[in-house]
Amino acid sequence: MGYARTAILMAAMTALFIGLGGLLGGQTGAIVALVVAGAMNLFTFWNSDRMVLRMHNAREVDARSAPELVVLVRGLAENAGLPMPRVYVIETDQPNAFATGRSPANAAVAATTGLLRTLSREELAGVLAHELAHIKHRDTLTMTVTATFAGAISMLANFAFFFRGGDRNNLGLVGTLAMMFLAPMAAGLVQMAISRSREYEADRIGAEICGHPLWLASALGKIDRLAGRTVNQAAERHPATAHMFIINPLHALPQDKLFASHPATENRIAALREMAAKRGRREDRPRAPRGMAGPWATPDSRRGPWA
Repeated sequence: MGYARTAILMAAMTALFIGLGGLLGGQTGAIVALVVAGAMNLFTFWNSDRMVLRMHNAREVDARSAPELVVLVRGLAENAGLPMPRVYVIETDQPNAFATGRSPANAAVAATTGLLRTLSREELAGVLAHELAHIKHRDTLTMTVTATFAGAISMLANFAFFFRGGDRNNLGLVGTLAMMFLAPMAAGLVQMAISRSREYEADRIGAEICGHPLWLASALGKIDRLAGRTVNQAAERHPATAHMFIINPLHALPQDKLFASHPATENRIAALREMAAKRGRREDRPRAPRGMAGPWATPDSRRGPWA
């Protein structure tokens, strides 16, 4: 159901973009809009991971600089049947994480230092499994494409005022002004709807990867409580990347609450608890993910440092 809804929303985003081009320039405008979208998507397809990681000043770590974190990611990737992704750390107090990359073979996961300091190993395993779920089902590529379409729609809407007097623009001044505001808003709503749909699915698949839905449920509750107390400056400078994080990084500031890029955390936790109940898992005795060695399950290993 999640994939069908995503496909419908993607089609709506594409139709909105081509339709806006058609309203502004007739058939020629629609064709030009389609060509521009294709060019932008081709560029982001090859460069999205490097662009996003650079935006957030992420530094790559390996088995020498962050051994415990890399071992955990490797074990979870094996459970998920994925190649080992690149691992990055972002210097910010806000607990959060995201995944990026055009395919499982070109993927990266990034965790903030705030996340590594505050979560137990079980909770961190749940978060990283969630991000690997995005990689496994290529959500990172889907969200890159939708973000590109949303940006292109906003660009066309901004150009609308300058083309309002063209022979093929039948909107008139009032219609053009309305389109300038409504088109980007509609694109943003569709983009956020796609993001919310994929988050629920990544929660479910991530819980299967780590084997314990309650690990992720506990992590989401903790991240949601702590993230609102700190500001992620890089995310505030690049709000278009907000949908990539496991929890909306912009909700610390009131003006960022216009659109919800993520479903309500309490709803996600409730779904994970229901999943745990169906699986018959016990809350008080979590076990390590498959493929992980002994230290991950010991009571004295519930804290970092990870980086």
